[in-house]
Amino acid sequence: MSDHELRVSKIRDGTVLDHLPGGSALHVLALLGIDGSEGTGVSVAMNVPSDRMGTKDVVKVEERELSQAEVDVLSLIAPRATVNIVQEYAVIEKKRVERPESVAGVLACPNSSCITNADEPVTTRFDVLDDGLRCSYCEEIIREGIADHLDVG
Repeated sequence: MSDHELRVSKIRDGTVLDHLPGGSALHVLALLGIDGSEGTGVSVAMNVPSDRMGTKDVVKVEERELSQAEVDVLSLIAPRATVNIVQEYAVIEKKRVERPESVAGVLACPNSSCITNADEPVTTRFDVLDDGLRCSYCEEIIREGIADHLDVG
């Protein structure tokens, strides 16, 4: 290994998120609800060189596998990301994220008049567009700052 290569230690068990857009790692951690209080190891590499992307971020989360809903929302923030599941220091599964047709229950609608923001038992649902998301109820469109609308708790 040359002095110019990135050295980040391997994790025993967990998830490695690779090929995240440069500078997006903190949004990804917010998406996953990770703030450091969980007690599990988290490694973050930001704006590291990438042949494919110019620069990229990498997030390693020990002792955690992502749910499909989390992967779906990750695809909205990082459409070229790869999700690697690690067990006993070996990658046992590697997959690219795929943009779903819709996402439910993970984003908050920015329209304060939307029924999902009333005191009604309605789960948010957004249709995934080429250039953003559209609320299935009020048709409000989110084109930028998708991570700002995460409903993380």
